[in-house]
Amino acid sequence: MNARPGRLVLLGHPVAHSLSPTFQNAALRRAGLPWTYEAMDVAPANLAAAMHRLRELRACGNVTVPHKEAVAALCDRLTPIAERVGAVNTFWVEDGRLVGDNTDVGGFEQAVERAFGTVRHWPQLTLLGAGGAAAAVMAAAERWTGCRVLLWSRNAARSARLAERFPNVRCVASREEALRDADLVVNATPLGLHAGDDHPALIQSLNARAAVFDLVYVRGETAWVLAARAAGHPAADGLGMLIAQGALAFERWFGVAPDREAMWDSVTA
Repeated sequence: MNARPGRLVLLGHPVAHSLSPTFQNAALRRAGLPWTYEAMDVAPANLAAAMHRLRELRACGNVTVPHKEAVAALCDRLTPIAERVGAVNTFWVEDGRLVGDNTDVGGFEQAVERAFGTVRHWPQLTLLGAGGAAAAVMAAAERWTGCRVLLWSRNAARSARLAERFPNVRCVASREEALRDADLVVNATPLGLHAGDDHPALIQSLNARAAVFDLVYVRGETAWVLAARAAGHPAADGLGMLIAQGALAFERWFGVAPDREAMWDSVTA
């Protein structure tokens, strides 16, 4: 890892809405570290050139949509978990080489534990969506004893390609089939990011025991999470995962754990 990064950035397109600079800069201030974490809006056509420049600057950073899989292909080395997921959300420069990691996996696990408790058992996880975030959820779920994943997305071909990589994952033909016996339902689609979006799944389609975890986050929680909780389902949005993956990334860059309370306070005060 790079002990003195030349720059700290978040790459995405768009990226202005992200809360990552808010809580990462709060953690940097609390730790007394003299860096500023910046958002960089990089169009896909400019990504390779941007990563080349960041390598030269010895930068560290995070990656968000739509660049996670593309950055993985641009790295000189991937950690085992980034290889497993096929996507990178955290990077740094080590001995002149661009190293890619994926802290979304650990971030998801920690956020689920925070939201629902460490003693919960998830025999069936229903996953809606088949992008890079979905792959991170699958990589986490395959470490949970006895957990099978039912996958549904509107892009059946992409779902099939993703499911081939994980032995405990099965694609289903309909969202209703995926939801029928779910213990935990995870939204890995962008639905809910904008006001007026449809719910990823109808609340009345959930069985009584199902918990809901939305990878999307908005201030005040997503409409889907609020509706699920109002109907009696344990529910949480993606803010906990965002902060957990960011805290794990901070630890990769600097070798010390950040003050997570300072991170939470910066986005919830």
